Amino acid sequence: MSDDLHVVCPACAATNRVPADRMGQGPVCGRCKGELLPAHPVEVNTATFQKMLSSESLPLLVDFWASWCGPCKMMAPAFAEAAGQLGPAVRLVKVNTEQEQSLASSLGISSIPTMVMFRGGREIARASGAMPAQGIVQWARSQL
Repeated sequence: MSDDLHVVCPACAATNRVPADRMGQGPVCGRCKGELLPAHPVEVNTATFQKMLSSESLPLLVDFWASWCGPCKMMAPAFAEAAGQLGPAVRLVKVNTEQEQSLASSLGISSIPTMVMFRGGREIARASGAMPAQGIVQWARSQL
């Protein structure tokens, strides 16, 4: 018998229980039927981020970025590529610091792009500056 993991739907923020052995089988949300673990990063707002942080069983890798930031734009495709390599074991999300200023401020995000790895609701690692996809993957795996 497998252990169930808690996975927050990025579309409706419902917490779903997913058997660990079914994580790679494209689970869908029981409430909205949306894809729970897309193979790309999802943009989240403060409320969804907080729900993921408090309820999700998976490690959470967050890219804090802004639309005016050149290095952020350069890193976006690399972060998306890394999501395909790290998922479904790690959830990759993006937080727009222009739209979620209070969240970024509360976490002490002072430069962007900044990636923060959370596990069990706590920050476990942080890295600032743009990285290529393999650098993101290697950094993330070294934190787990």
